[in-house]
Amino acid sequence: MRRRSTWYAGVFILVIGVTQSPGQDAAAPAVQKEAMKKLDFLVGKWQGESWMQLGPGERRIARGTEVVQRKLDGLLVTIEGIHKRKLGDNTAESVVHNAFAVVSYDEKANRFRFQAYTGRGNYAEAEAKVGDKTLEWGLRIPQGGEVRYTIKLNEKGQWFEIGEVSRDSKEWQKFFEMTLERVN
Repeated sequence: MRRRSTWYAGVFILVIGVTQSPGQDAAAPAVQKEAMKKLDFLVGKWQGESWMQLGPGERRIARGTEVVQRKLDGLLVTIEGIHKRKLGDNTAESVVHNAFAVVSYDEKANRFRFQAYTGRGNYAEAEAKVGDKTLEWGLRIPQGGEVRYTIKLNEKGQWFEIGEVSRDSKEWQKFFEMTLERVN
């Protein structure tokens, strides 16, 4: 019994030591939380419609929901989206987008990080640019080029997002557009 108490005490001390180590900057969470407040404009539940251009004349329309939440007392923001489109017979739906993202602020690097995961098993990590009610992130694609997504609140207070692709980082072509209404 004494060994078990000693073991529990050791684990407790270890956990406290890791969470409150002397090398940790106590002000860091405050700086991170303040930076993350720039994303408050997205927090909530959103619903609406999107389209994606897969090829010439192949525009596909989907309806979906995006849920944005603060986590860890404001240190993280999560974005979870699921979008579906009607199949040819209009009786069934197919999931066309199922993704989860985590946005955080790296105080040491002075930048926002965007980590995205999809239901297809894909993962991307990117630097995010956060402005006045805007969020932009992008990545390089294996086929040689870049993709970027830009979210902003439009004049109606809607979530308006576009996706663009470029082979040379100079000329961008829109392949995706989404407009969502805040539902809570």
